[in-house]
Amino acid sequence: MPFFKRRKSPPRQGAWQDSLEVSQWLGFASTQPPQLNAAPLLDPTRAFDVCHVGLVLRAVLGVQLLLALGTALVARDAAQWLTLAANGTVVTMFAALSWLLVVCAAKRLWPRLPEPAQWLALMTLGAAAASLGFALLNMTSDEPASPWRWGSVAVTGASGAALLLAWLKQRERTQRPADALAQLVELQSRIRPHFLFNTLNSAIALVQIDPARAEGVLEDLAELFRVALAGSSASVTLAEEVELAKRYLAIEQIRFGERLRVTWHLDPAADHAKLPPLLLQPLVENAVRHGVEPNDEGGDLEVTTVKRGAEVEIRIVNSVGAPSRTSGHGLALRNVRQRLNLMHDVAARFELESTDTRFALRILLPL
Repeated sequence: MPFFKRRKSPPRQGAWQDSLEVSQWLGFASTQPPQLNAAPLLDPTRAFDVCHVGLVLRAVLGVQLLLALGTALVARDAAQWLTLAANGTVVTMFAALSWLLVVCAAKRLWPRLPEPAQWLALMTLGAAAASLGFALLNMTSDEPASPWRWGSVAVTGASGAALLLAWLKQRERTQRPADALAQLVELQSRIRPHFLFNTLNSAIALVQIDPARAEGVLEDLAELFRVALAGSSASVTLAEEVELAKRYLAIEQIRFGERLRVTWHLDPAADHAKLPPLLLQPLVENAVRHGVEPNDEGGDLEVTTVKRGAEVEIRIVNSVGAPSRTSGHGLALRNVRQRLNLMHDVAARFELESTDTRFALRILLPL
């Protein structure tokens, strides 16, 4: 029997911190479970992040609906209502879009102001935007507007801005519980006890016969724990998510061997797309758990990223054979859909396609 001498490797930078985090999770160093990082939930810019197509559409349509109702109250007939609504649209569209543009551009400035100053500044901005829109409309009229008309337009603009600001703040407050639930589900699904148990057993088996490979397995495991337990940022790049998914699949490759057949089709032009952290890994984990693990012959997993114009497409396709031994509840998929919606609104799409032989999911993100 050949004798393998265990190689001494220099400690990696941060290795002690990684091992401490793993020990704390297992209960060796502390009895306290890891806490969810509340930073993303308390991000002060979230209430003013109006730089999304879906949110802009909702705001503009809401303003136009109020305009249509207001002009309907004073119009004598349908013809006059159409005239008043058309003229009012010039003012409201300019005011709403310019207000949203300024709020988006200065979204990091508004949270620094005290609450009363936020309302005063943004209502003043609404009055100014409405006045500028009315000035554009007034350029087509031969009769100058009266001071009363100018004042009523400014007050209406300030009131509309107050309504929009109240809606944005209420929207941010209602999203906090949903985001917290998404983080909790994501953390719980990230490091399952059976996955940790299998990985450690694989590393123990490799220590005597292939120490270098055992070290690689433990390094991949430490990196997964580091990302899952460390404070998460608001977003990460697709390249970072792909690297984390590769580490996870490298660990599972030790366990399944040739039964797990992974194919990567990665477009470097898509690497800089932004997405919520720890989004890709649970999807490939689901593919392994339901498409490879239950089948004696294993399964195929294909991950594709590609840039298509101003969007990035992510496709994960896995073969389907025998039914999974553990019935899923769809938490990971609902979690992904919810977190994409919170970050990109209607600009992101999440689609599923299932047949008797394959299961495919497709994500489209703005670049």
